[in-house]
Amino acid sequence: MNASTKPVPRPGVMEIAAYVPGKEHAGGVARVYKLSSNETPLGPSPRATEAFQAAAGKLEIYPDGQARVLRDAIAEVHGLNAANILCGNGSGELLSLLANIYLGPGDEAVITEHGFLLYRIQILAAGGTPVTVPERDRRVDVDAILDAVTDRTKIVFLTNPGNPTGTYVPYADIARLQAALPPHVILVLDAAYAEYVRRNDYEAGIALVSANRNVVMTRTFAKVYGLAALRIGWIYGPPEIIDAMNRVRGPFNINTPALFAGAAAMRDQAHVANAVEHNQVWLARVSDALTAIGLEVTPSVTNFILIHFPDRDGMRAADADLFLTSRGFVLRAVASYGFPNALRMTIGSEDANTGVIAALTEFMERT
Repeated sequence: MNASTKPVPRPGVMEIAAYVPGKEHAGGVARVYKLSSNETPLGPSPRATEAFQAAAGKLEIYPDGQARVLRDAIAEVHGLNAANILCGNGSGELLSLLANIYLGPGDEAVITEHGFLLYRIQILAAGGTPVTVPERDRRVDVDAILDAVTDRTKIVFLTNPGNPTGTYVPYADIARLQAALPPHVILVLDAAYAEYVRRNDYEAGIALVSANRNVVMTRTFAKVYGLAALRIGWIYGPPEIIDAMNRVRGPFNINTPALFAGAAAMRDQAHVANAVEHNQVWLARVSDALTAIGLEVTPSVTNFILIHFPDRDGMRAADADLFLTSRGFVLRAVASYGFPNALRMTIGSEDANTGVIAALTEFMERT
């Protein structure tokens, strides 16, 4: 068959490396602890579960296309104007909308060396050009970003805190970055892990969005809220950007059970506080324990840690991954993020955390 007689994707699409999520399975073990996707071990709020179940009685009715119940809950808890909030099928949909609305052939978007892999995919899918800048000591380098900005730059994507590093950029540096960007360049602050951060010099992005016309902040219900299965994200932005996104998004992009479960989860901040407290305790314990056995752990403000392994035969990250998986502990390989000799570990339940500590202690003691 002649190639011209079948559908062909536009140039560049087939060169995109598809996103690969963290693995879920470990064969041949009785109990598997999935610590590869940064899910909360406390699960969702019971109120969210109840709201989800109640919504199941009206599945024949289309969802509210404006997501009012969810936007109102977000606005109430965060003290925002609901008109400046847009909800989506995970924050990934919202990031994709931004790329497709503001990027095209010849346009550039700046991403950082260890940033979320989805940015690159979405930039290329929109026909734009990703410009990757180095990080410094596994931290976003604001000056490197500014040095990469050209007349062709339309978006800067910045994960704060970073994934998979777990490090963060202080508010003062984010404000300096925004102030130095040309007014037509959108600064996207992806704050998927903001709820976990307990640092006085951190701000998720609300203040910058409120004071400027070229900043947006994205958030997710997949992490601390425990609703990863429902795919709920939201963005807070200037009216002009929200209006443009509303014109392009799908008319019913969030299902009804997700809308009501998300609203209930947002209002149950006591459950969020419990999840954060559990994380704070075990983040420190796991980090200290792994450091004590000779592993390097990048200091993290999130619900995961980046563990670096010795660069010698039998002791590298790939070896540790096989060792842990054989015992039912599934971590995330992060070579695609620029860390070929590291694993990312979600802070899990007490059993999961202590199990990984014991397993890696045994791994490090091998001769």
